[in-house]
Amino acid sequence: MALDHSLVGVEGEAYERTWTAKDTMLYALGVGAGTSELEFTTEKGQRVLPTFAVLAAQAPGRRLGDYDPALLVHAEQGFDLHRELPPAGNVRTTSRVTGIYDKGSGALVTSESRAVDPATGELVIASRSSVFIRGEGGFGGDRGPRDTWTLPDRAPDHKVTYPTLPEQALIYRLSGDYNPLHSDPAFAARAGFDRPILHGLCTYGVTGRALLHAVAGSDPARFRSMSGRFSSPVFPGESLTVSIWVDGTDVLFRTAKDDGTVVLDRGRATIT
Repeated sequence: MALDHSLVGVEGEAYERTWTAKDTMLYALGVGAGTSELEFTTEKGQRVLPTFAVLAAQAPGRRLGDYDPALLVHAEQGFDLHRELPPAGNVRTTSRVTGIYDKGSGALVTSESRAVDPATGELVIASRSSVFIRGEGGFGGDRGPRDTWTLPDRAPDHKVTYPTLPEQALIYRLSGDYNPLHSDPAFAARAGFDRPILHGLCTYGVTGRALLHAVAGSDPARFRSMSGRFSSPVFPGESLTVSIWVDGTDVLFRTAKDDGTVVLDRGRATIT
């Protein structure tokens, strides 16, 4: 059995997602926040990092078909945040696969989730993601839409560098992503890595912190959207530098390692 193309466009069952103040503090620690960001890492006047929206909008995935899970990698992630998230709260989420695209060496599976306030039905988060599954391409399908993102022809308006800890993936996984690719050396070897790699969404969260503090004045209420493409793995302990270009409320960014390797590319954000 290859990938199940009949899933495209079919909405899954609604899923109730609840989180606590401890969950949002742990997430902040997982993406590298510390003693200089106590409003996110302690209960005193606690606020929530905007990128937690991606976790809040997640719903249990459906089986896409038969493939080696070690060959699946997170390819892209984006979200629109319609209001600031509370330290503790809940949403009702529905999700659907929006496309399965033939990239030759693999398949790109795109999906979207919509998280609403269970009491009012008001949209809180719209989340978009894609995964790339090696070896599942070549079925003669559409290659998918092209992205028109281009690197600005000027120096960045901001550059922010954050370190990651050697144990960063072990902290981040406590927010719910227990994929052994990020903790088990034997599993990572099956995927072609000499040691476990950092979660893509951890890199995404580190990048979101940089955008929040550099462009949004550290105010989550000003952070409306963020998207980017994962382009290279990060190993726990490596530093990440976020280059940011600002044009009014529109922000472009990319994240790279110390050696210049771009790890999160084609980044866009909206900051009011």
